[in-house]
Amino acid sequence: MERPARLYGLWALLFCAGGGGLAAPAETQPPVTNLSVSVENLCTVTWTWNPPEGASPNCSLWYLSHFGNKQDKKITPETHRSEEVPLNERICLQVGSQCSTNESEKPSILVEKCISPPEGDPESAVTELQCVWHNLRYMKCTWLPGRNTSPDTNYTLYYWHSSLGQILQCENIYREDQHIACSFALTKVKDSNFDSSVQIMVKDNAGKIRPAFSIVPSSSHVKPDPPHIKSLSFQNGDLYVQWKNPQNFYSRCLSYQVEVNNTQAKTHDIFYVEEAKCQNSEFEGNLEGMICFMVPGVLPDTLNTVRIRVKTNKLCYEDDKLWSNWSQAMSIGQKANPTFYITTLLIIPVIVAAAIIVLLLYLKSSRSLYSLQFLILAKFLKKCLETRMMIPCTGRSTTSMRSKPKKKLTL
Repeated sequence: MERPARLYGLWALLFCAGGGGLAAPAETQPPVTNLSVSVENLCTVTWTWNPPEGASPNCSLWYLSHFGNKQDKKITPETHRSEEVPLNERICLQVGSQCSTNESEKPSILVEKCISPPEGDPESAVTELQCVWHNLRYMKCTWLPGRNTSPDTNYTLYYWHSSLGQILQCENIYREDQHIACSFALTKVKDSNFDSSVQIMVKDNAGKIRPAFSIVPSSSHVKPDPPHIKSLSFQNGDLYVQWKNPQNFYSRCLSYQVEVNNTQAKTHDIFYVEEAKCQNSEFEGNLEGMICFMVPGVLPDTLNTVRIRVKTNKLCYEDDKLWSNWSQAMSIGQKANPTFYITTLLIIPVIVAAAIIVLLLYLKSSRSLYSLQFLILAKFLKKCLETRMMIPCTGRSTTSMRSKPKKKLTL
């Protein structure tokens, strides 16, 4: 009986020891030291710090960092953190140390370091700063002057991305109505790995206004060029459309709109196309690099006009809001002959006028005939009155109307 009792006692001891180990609270580490912040390029903000002093030797240090609103939380072993941040407002980062990657673990006391926007009147900074990457070939940025800005302010735009060795200045500044614009070359070929953001800063030459910043991700704000329609054809009552996409884009990365206008039937149809592949036998010719779509139920005996536009989709890009301009229109079908309508418009008035003239002549001739008959009758009545005869006028002479004496018969 002593041996089982000893075993039970050993198990109880181990259980208590294990339970005590699990119940022991995690050790809180000291805070990080020498937290500092710096700015590189235009909008690359880097926070650096040193490990805490007096940290436990049994602790593998990890660092929890997040912005003041507790967004973009990260736990990493590095003693620095870099972010691309537009410096239009005050930005603060909080950093703490801990012994694991568990977010539920209580970190050390958080240390905070902030960076403020450049000096200057906030009302003087430009507004509505927007940049669009046109066909992955050039970027165009537009903005409006600030509220507290002189009308003759001369602006300068600077830009930077990871493929550049230095910050560059945009030289092509011009006005578009109330907006001010600047365009600079930014090329990406289809097979390149360019995926960095473009950092933008707009200020004035005299340094009187507050600079304005923007960060344009390479996977957004992309506007393709319009496609090029290659051919239109009719097959079995359907309209087959073939076009070529703008350069620098894969077909799978684009969505399409096909517009078909029939001016005679006065119809206007728009078809949304997500996938458009040339796989049907109805499409003829070399289909390499071609995009195809079949529009059902189009009348071939009327004139049909087709236009196409494209936009990026979320399969390859972050947004899908910017449509290209419409392509050049192409028409197919039988166009109504304008000579027929012109001739009809000219002949109808002539026919109506001729009918009116014939009617007037008929009425005039009928009136003349009635007048002649009336004149003859009037003359006849007048002659009857002149003879003063009591017998009805029959048109015979008075001599013939007198009765002749009867001859006596001689027996």
